[in-house]
Amino acid sequence: MLWALFMYAVWSSLFSIGKSAALCSTPLFLTGSRMAIAGVLLTLFTFIFKKERFRFSGRQWFSLLMLSFFSVYLTNVLEFWALTQLPSAQVCFLYSLSPFFAALFSYLHFGEKVSGKKLIGLLIGIVGFLPGALLSLLQEESQLLPTLGMMLAAAATVYGWVLLRLIVKDQGLSSPTANGVSMLVGGALALGHSYLVEPWLPVTPGLEITFLQLLSLMIIISNLLCYNLYGWLLRRYTATLLSFLGLLSPFFATLHGWLLLGEAPSWTMLASTCFILLGLWIVYSAELKQGYLGQRPAPTLKNA
Repeated sequence: MLWALFMYAVWSSLFSIGKSAALCSTPLFLTGSRMAIAGVLLTLFTFIFKKERFRFSGRQWFSLLMLSFFSVYLTNVLEFWALTQLPSAQVCFLYSLSPFFAALFSYLHFGEKVSGKKLIGLLIGIVGFLPGALLSLLQEESQLLPTLGMMLAAAATVYGWVLLRLIVKDQGLSSPTANGVSMLVGGALALGHSYLVEPWLPVTPGLEITFLQLLSLMIIISNLLCYNLYGWLLRRYTATLLSFLGLLSPFFATLHGWLLLGEAPSWTMLASTCFILLGLWIVYSAELKQGYLGQRPAPTLKNA
């Protein structure tokens, strides 16, 4: 249990680290460089040590391209753009919408029914979400677009999980192979987009060393450490338990934002998080009764 708490405590630090990195560079270049490097490392690892053969059918390539776009490119570009406009804890809070999008996509793709109890839980969570989501709008109207962008990033992340599950279960690719290729392709897409629309060189002059240090830290924490730790924990604990523990991320992000960036904690956001916890507890208890959480899924790609 302590390892799971450690993972989310470390993982949530990426919102503060990412905000600092976003101040040194542009969102597209930051996303592209991080994911391209991580994709190369993970792909080389699977090729050398797992002896994977990178020969894909047309259907597999299409699925990998969809995964690259939604889970790597769109999610991270919107997230790092939002981090330049919003406090890191608020971005993490908006990211906690992911389980609600998961319920929607699970119904659409896997036919998992939304019972009356689950619907009540979702409504409670949405009611709790609204004050925190609207907090920035009450402070400054210009924060509407980054708030909506981060909500879209949460939806794109969950859709990426759905795609990864389909690729691994139905198309026979291993999770490391799918993640490595999607990171590499999504990173290349972000770098190409950066070259076309962002100033080049896109790193703030004088902050090159700082950017490389933050970039390396993000790759080590998210793409190498936490991803593998998440997969190991799924062998010991149920996905339900890990999901519950993941709801502590906004609290950890608030702590990191206060300690690393000097961002004052928002009591409104903390109170909204408590409502979300209540709603998700009802949703997951309903899913347990329906038997949807009886099996432990394959490790899924995490973005932060």
